[in-house]
Amino acid sequence: MTASNALAPPAGVPDPRDELAGHIPALRAFAISLTRNVSEADDLVQEAILKAWSNFDKFQPGSDLKAWLFTILRNTFYSARRKTRREVADPDGLHAATLAVKPAHDGRLALADFTRAFDQLSAEHREVLILVGANGYSYEQAAGMMGCAVGTAKSRANRARARLGELLGLAEGEDLISDNPLTLQAVAGPGGPQAA
Repeated sequence: MTASNALAPPAGVPDPRDELAGHIPALRAFAISLTRNVSEADDLVQEAILKAWSNFDKFQPGSDLKAWLFTILRNTFYSARRKTRREVADPDGLHAATLAVKPAHDGRLALADFTRAFDQLSAEHREVLILVGANGYSYEQAAGMMGCAVGTAKSRANRARARLGELLGLAEGEDLISDNPLTLQAVAGPGGPQAA
């Protein structure tokens, strides 16, 4: 029996490796939200895919492949982050500020404000908002991917939304930026708008 045959699923069961390419855009978006750097995100996605491919024998057929891939990507990110804890690429954002383009209209201004505020959140807060808000995972699923209790996931999401509201300068009870569905979805999550 060859190595490729050992990884193949039993006859009649679809091979999850065939679905891998379809999840790359979501993995890339999640990686960008964690790293805040497109080049690092691409490297992270590549490393996560290699890890997944070499460990497909550990994947449980019938379970959520996307969640499994997100977990691998997240764990790869935090492992690398622990190794490079003392490295800081652009602490004051001076280089990043030189790359910014002034928005042409209010929608771009709102998105730019949201992006700046979102960038100031901790990696854990960005992560929970992307998983629960933007990707629509339940708190239970997100907690499983983050390796924490459901209550911790809910608490992180609540604190992340509150902090984002603070950074955006929203007053108590003020509506979120409803012109931008991306902002609203990430801040409000699947349950609808939350007061900051």
